[in-house]
Amino acid sequence: MQEHNKHKIIITCSPRMSPVVEEEVKALGFKNTSINHQNVELMGTFADTLRLNLYLRTANRVLFEIDNFNVNTADELYKKVKKIRWDSIFDVDGYFSIKSYVKNDKILDPRFASLRAKDAIADYFMEKYDRRPNSGKDLSQTVLFLHWHEHEAAIYIDTSGETIAKHGYRKIPMKAPMMESLAAGTILASAWDQKSHFINPMCGSGTLAIEAALIAKRKFLNISRENFGFMHVKYYNADIWERMKQEAAALELKELPFKIIATDLNPAAIVASRQNALTAGVEEFIEFKTCDFRDTPLPEDNKGVIFLNPEYGQRLGEEKALEKTYQEIGDFFKQKASGYLGYIFTGNLNLAKRIGLRTKRRIEFFNAKIDCRLLEYELYAGTKKK
Repeated sequence: MQEHNKHKIIITCSPRMSPVVEEEVKALGFKNTSINHQNVELMGTFADTLRLNLYLRTANRVLFEIDNFNVNTADELYKKVKKIRWDSIFDVDGYFSIKSYVKNDKILDPRFASLRAKDAIADYFMEKYDRRPNSGKDLSQTVLFLHWHEHEAAIYIDTSGETIAKHGYRKIPMKAPMMESLAAGTILASAWDQKSHFINPMCGSGTLAIEAALIAKRKFLNISRENFGFMHVKYYNADIWERMKQEAAALELKELPFKIIATDLNPAAIVASRQNALTAGVEEFIEFKTCDFRDTPLPEDNKGVIFLNPEYGQRLGEEKALEKTYQEIGDFFKQKASGYLGYIFTGNLNLAKRIGLRTKRRIEFFNAKIDCRLLEYELYAGTKKK
């Protein structure tokens, strides 16, 4: 296997996020992609995985296929894995970990498949060098991924290592925050043009406003991330990575000709949001204010989007208490937000009915295991004339 040859690349993501990830991938110039509900697949070189790790905002991991084979038993898996030239991928003095997804009737515990693959790699090195690399659960060095479905198995380099879904700035998370990749995904799925105002009442820890600023500024935080899985395999070229980082840094805009406004009734949320924005390097591009969502200042030119991620009320009593809040969000949209596009991200469609406005679009997402919708509202002055 040569690192400059094209191999299968699988980009994993949260369920329902793959259409957004695919758009990000295509924007980077990649063609011939295919998707399912939890990943995007394409062909590319090892260097392409560096670019994908650097630029993608909505993905979880970038996997680079080493080999694939038909196997039915753990012993067959062991033999196939042992035939791979592991010393061309990482060093005998290195460290590796294996994660796996296994759906095979003969394997009751996926950890057993991981163990057999690990044994095969260790035995490969022992027979050739009389010593072997260390292995364990640590994801900070060489990370491998085994995907085994029925009789088809493939083994990948996890070029991300630790997930790229977390963007590294949220030191103060507050209550039930959106994952950074999910926040970015909802923004990229919206009709925001990245040239008009982005208003984020009920901002919580500020994730939506911060991701909006990062997207609009074309700022890529993985430039400063110090460790990826790809750095621990022999195909890695530090000069290529350095050049890619410089190219990404050159794309960043120095100023934004519109406003990003984040408000919250809780002063502690505004303190957290401001600190998180500072860590992300976008604090000066966001206006923060402690106030009720209904008192959020809206620029008078009425151009842009208003994004809210209210609580979902997972328990019955909580849902009842939130009915008034959702109704008031609808009133806020109707009375104060004409000309804007309104967005509500919620995991409670019963409460969404309380908003009292007709949706233009309903985009499906998951927040962890919660079935969610991004609801889009076109906000008109008065009543929309037929």
